[in-house]
Amino acid sequence: MSTLTLAVRDSSTMLRRNLLHARRYPSLTLNLLLTPIMLLLLFVYIFGDTMSAGIGGGDRRAYIAYLVPGLLLMTIGSTVIGTAVSVSTDMTEGIIARFRTMAIHRGSVLVGHVIGSVLQSVMSVVLVGAVAVAIGFRSTDASAVEWLAAFGLLVLFALALTWIAVGMGLVSPNAEAASNNAMPLILLPLLSSAFVPVDAMPGWFQPIAEYQPFTPAIETLRGLLLGTGIGHNGWLAVAWCLGLAVLGYFWSTSKFNRDPR
Repeated sequence: MSTLTLAVRDSSTMLRRNLLHARRYPSLTLNLLLTPIMLLLLFVYIFGDTMSAGIGGGDRRAYIAYLVPGLLLMTIGSTVIGTAVSVSTDMTEGIIARFRTMAIHRGSVLVGHVIGSVLQSVMSVVLVGAVAVAIGFRSTDASAVEWLAAFGLLVLFALALTWIAVGMGLVSPNAEAASNNAMPLILLPLLSSAFVPVDAMPGWFQPIAEYQPFTPAIETLRGLLLGTGIGHNGWLAVAWCLGLAVLGYFWSTSKFNRDPR
């Protein structure tokens, strides 16, 4: 078989392995998934009326529409923390050392983690989206092309954060450290336009919220789903995703190839 065929075969095997692990041990994924769901319910039912009044009026339904795009991206950040933990566990428990002695494509281990994480992120987004629809979220202004673009953005964002999470898992000495190192991926959405507009934040804090990867991605997704303006956020979101994906890929592969653990 050719090198490409071997790489695809071995990557498929590693993907099945990671999906089986996720199915047999779902507690980590479920715990991480509960965070965006709880925030969704908290901000809608406890703070919804107050927050909607503070961002320009309207009822609770208007704030649901504003809130959901940010929480969908926050769901991805939450889900990939499990990837960092899983990669760190593999590196520290000896299975990678065993894989290194086997006649398998070297990069298939990381590829299996990445594809499995992206699939889990998409499923998590679907679940959180279903909860959002159940409590009143509607996207009546989005066309089929905009829905397709929104899905593409979510997958690209998941891919970018997954490669970063893989790198964090590789440099962490244990699973607990990996979880802590990956926490910025769920904290950054709290410092973005996910919950309130950037204009409503203190002036000194606005650059922090605006010039980070989550805010342009949130504004782009919000524009696609709700029919609002996107402006320059579209290309900024894509640039952030591609930049993070490339950075995470080279960081992860270089660390994996030289790490003796």
